[in-house]
Amino acid sequence: MAEKILFLTGSLAEKQLYRVLQEMAAAEFEWRVHNLGIKVAALMTADMIKRRLDDTGDAQRILVPGRCRGDLDELTRHFGIPVERGPEELMDLPRHFGYAGKAPDLSGYDVNIFAEIVDAPNLSVEAILERAAAYAADGADVIDLGCLPETPFPHLADSVKALKAAGYRVSVDSMQSEELLAGGEAGADFLLSLHENNLWIADKVASKPVVIPAKPGDLDSLQRAMRELDDQERAYIADPILDPIHFGFTESIVRYQRLRRDHPKTEIMMGVGNITELTEADTTGINAVLMGIISELHISNILTTQVSPHCRSAVREADAARRIMYWARQEKSLPKQVDNRLTAVHEIRPFPYTFDQISELAAEIRDPNYRIQVSDEGIHLYNREGLHTHEDPFEFFPQLEVEEDGGHAFYLGVELARAQIAHLLGKRYVQDQPLRWGSALSEEEQDMTQQQAPGTTMKKVRKTS
Repeated sequence: MAEKILFLTGSLAEKQLYRVLQEMAAAEFEWRVHNLGIKVAALMTADMIKRRLDDTGDAQRILVPGRCRGDLDELTRHFGIPVERGPEELMDLPRHFGYAGKAPDLSGYDVNIFAEIVDAPNLSVEAILERAAAYAADGADVIDLGCLPETPFPHLADSVKALKAAGYRVSVDSMQSEELLAGGEAGADFLLSLHENNLWIADKVASKPVVIPAKPGDLDSLQRAMRELDDQERAYIADPILDPIHFGFTESIVRYQRLRRDHPKTEIMMGVGNITELTEADTTGINAVLMGIISELHISNILTTQVSPHCRSAVREADAARRIMYWARQEKSLPKQVDNRLTAVHEIRPFPYTFDQISELAAEIRDPNYRIQVSDEGIHLYNREGLHTHEDPFEFFPQLEVEEDGGHAFYLGVELARAQIAHLLGKRYVQDQPLRWGSALSEEEQDMTQQQAPGTTMKKVRKTS
């Protein structure tokens, strides 16, 4: 028997809700819409629902707008059936119910992220621990201490021990045998990077070696080192080295493919920083493509860095990319419409409402509060006195009549600027909500963009008379 769901809404969204539900012809549930007697569904609260909803009929579940505030658990107890939030945007209801693709489980991945602290010798142990905590919060599995040429690192052993004591897995990355040996003796889990001429270090410590060619591009050298470790039945990670674009990038990708073909069970690492750091382009897309290659070749480790300002979110992006690619590979699916964290600049469905739908909604408005929406046609601002559409926020100003109200003018300026950015880039805009920037911002940074000055909500923004 089909589940029976009661949808709560307001008068402005009622028609559109009916339309969306009717278009979900394949829905495996029965539905009923109830107008709670308010205009704006987003202003609905749990207390309001408790006061105004007298009869749930034969409903087995109640779905309220995504922005509904209040304790829904209390409503569940009050009505005796589950009360749940739906999506924030009405037009996202089909996806919410799985008719535009089931929401994927992105908890799985099979790639370890080594996050390198490239200037570790110049940082105190305390600063190294602080950096490690930030990388781990973004998804790093291993903290890599990057040593610098001709730069003393007297606190290397102390740094390794402090990181281990704090619960991190640690790698030491150096071209100096003395530093690698010191890191291994201090308890480092991994050593980057050994080669056929200094494999003796692996005999001295328990650290897992990451082996590279003795000469750049020499796959035979790498394989000789691998055979020696195989003969010793010693676990290791092989890294053919990813070269920068125009300095052997394509050939290095071929080396990874050859290594995987010849050694189907070998654990492999790819250092992606030579592409993200040395290419002036948004790193979300670069990480997505590289992680696609990594997924196809079943590479299980990456080394990434956050040195250049444009790479400041590389660890977060790699974490999102590994989860998306793992899910897509397991589902034998394209990595599309899985998760939006790697679409920081453009979005796949930026404008959920057409100009005609916005015009229909605007025609129902009977109060002076300004609403702002965005479509392909431009930025739309409307209240009971009419609908205005422009692409440039400055063109709205003569029509707003807020010259004598600085607070309202400031608020509208902020919102229209956000709307313009969304229209130009192709991003989802929701009034009174920050634009979403995917992995480019941490959760804390995104939360900071939600903070508003008091008294600047939509309800306060009225056209002066």
